[in-house]
Amino acid sequence: MVNKERNAPIGLFDSGVGGLSVYLHLAQQLPDEHYIYYADTLHVPYGNRDSKEIETLTLIAVEWLYQQGCKLIVIACNSASAYALETARRCYPQLPIVGLVPALKPAILASKSGHVAVLATKATLNGTLLNQVITDIALPNQTIVTKYFDPQLVPWVEAGMPENSETAQRLHQQVQGFAQEGIDQLVLGCTHYPFFKPFLLQEIESQQLSMDVVDSGKAIAERVKQLLVKNQLLALPISSAHSGIDSSRTTVNNTNIRPPLIFYASKYDDKLGMLIQRLLGTQIRLQRYC
Repeated sequence: MVNKERNAPIGLFDSGVGGLSVYLHLAQQLPDEHYIYYADTLHVPYGNRDSKEIETLTLIAVEWLYQQGCKLIVIACNSASAYALETARRCYPQLPIVGLVPALKPAILASKSGHVAVLATKATLNGTLLNQVITDIALPNQTIVTKYFDPQLVPWVEAGMPENSETAQRLHQQVQGFAQEGIDQLVLGCTHYPFFKPFLLQEIESQQLSMDVVDSGKAIAERVKQLLVKNQLLALPISSAHSGIDSSRTTVNNTNIRPPLIFYASKYDDKLGMLIQRLLGTQIRLQRYC
């Protein structure tokens, strides 16, 4: 007999569209799962907010996903994870909740120059999760960690990453600066940032730099899979015809990822819909949630 909980959805939460980079990793490793994504676009970005406000907004989002019947929730936002992950786990002890921390540890261990950089929001850079890794891993390995924050990076991604913008030019110059400092590992510490990873790789290749770019999406997907297997919650393959999805909803025609992502936003407009389609290029179900 099929355990109905197996086919319950996985919930993802971010302040904006950045967490979709995590969703892409999840969908690749766990294509039979159902996913519900909640973007708190009314309050994006979180990185510039104080810790208490971030915690409050995150708990509201987690509660909403819990009410949707999610079997596991991914806080696909580094800032939210930094200030609300432990509280969320205490509030929902029966629910597996996975948070994000920048992939600093593997970057430190892979660095040959002993100097790495973390690109993240102010909230993540000041958070205990990241700084604990610096204390526990970087210092014993005598590795310098440079923190870099640009408040315009998240809005740049949300705007579709125009390459003629001042933000793109500033990022181009920053890559040169990192190279001059001897940095050989760039850690993308915000879920928005993997969407401009191709831009960074192009800069690194064109300048013939010895520099790697890492993010935590793959590791998060592997952790989610481990938890689903451990709790016997891994989805069983089912036909999309029995998934309860209304095919009359707005979709983007692509069959690479099934079932389609269900996307909710606290503030939705056509511009956001176009951005999602540009970033994903996959079949998705778009709904407005207020």
